Amino acid sequence: MEVVYITHPACLEHLAGSGHPERPERLRAFEAGINASGVSAKRLASEVAEQKWIEAVHDAVYLDNLRDFSQTGGGIVDSDTWVDSSTWEAALRAAGAAGMALREGAEIALLGVRPPGHHALRRRAMGFCFLNNIAVATAEIRDRGEKVAIVDWDVHHGNGTQVAVADDPGTLYVSLHQSPFYPLTGLLSETGANGTTVNLPFPAGTGGDVYRQAFARLVGPIVRQFEPDYILISAGFDAHVDDPLADLSLDSADYGFMAKKVRQAAPSAPVIVFLEGGYDLAAIETSAAAMVRGLVDDWNEPTGVLRTSPPEAFTVVEEAEQIFSTFWRL
Repeated sequence: MEVVYITHPACLEHLAGSGHPERPERLRAFEAGINASGVSAKRLASEVAEQKWIEAVHDAVYLDNLRDFSQTGGGIVDSDTWVDSSTWEAALRAAGAAGMALREGAEIALLGVRPPGHHALRRRAMGFCFLNNIAVATAEIRDRGEKVAIVDWDVHHGNGTQVAVADDPGTLYVSLHQSPFYPLTGLLSETGANGTTVNLPFPAGTGGDVYRQAFARLVGPIVRQFEPDYILISAGFDAHVDDPLADLSLDSADYGFMAKKVRQAAPSAPVIVFLEGGYDLAAIETSAAAMVRGLVDDWNEPTGVLRTSPPEAFTVVEEAEQIFSTFWRL
């Protein structure tokens, strides 16, 4: 099984502001986790994204303005999102990594890139994100006529990704996220084109017991029936119990579980993993290691008791099953 790790020094140079949680050390922790997994990965340097694929997702005027803003020194976009002189190249390299993965043809591609992307909208940067890396990759794959399943387990709903793909029946978007929480999107009732948008908005305190139910009853069966040609994962590690910016209760082992179940749902589909959120460095490292082992089927369920979720978290799974049983065999 060929595994590639794609990154670039420019992704370390983008600075989001003094004391900002989206810092270069996150990328180093992600790479340390890959190394700790024991899985051998071929290392490649990311190229910049092709303009036509970026423009399939983002307005040309927005791109020009972002480039000029960065090249003239940058500044504050909003209270969360800052631009500096390195941001533009870092964003281009982050958005271009998946294109390299597609050309490389590896079974598993791990993209050690930042800034993250899943909040970025067509004409707006937000939530630490400037270019929607996973949507750019989806545009290229869909242009080939191939189907894409996106699984987003970042603690925040990927509003930018959903907007980019919700009307496309050839793209499945599944998001498991905390709700109510930033960016206050991702309702259970949003079902996209024929049930191809699947939001699972969980309350604070939700842990691995509910996530296992969600994957067994919804995520796994839906991905399997969709029969994707590619699986793209928005791998945020901020649903971890130790993350300082959120309130879900996953353990590092839960990321191994989710990765294994996604892989099992479409075993012949290449997988491309995009680093999104996650702000506790130790949690990023241990969770990334478990995730990689899950992807290569070298992960086993640890012994011990799972964290207990609040009753309303189980209700989300039950309500989702009722809604999506009209579109899928559940």
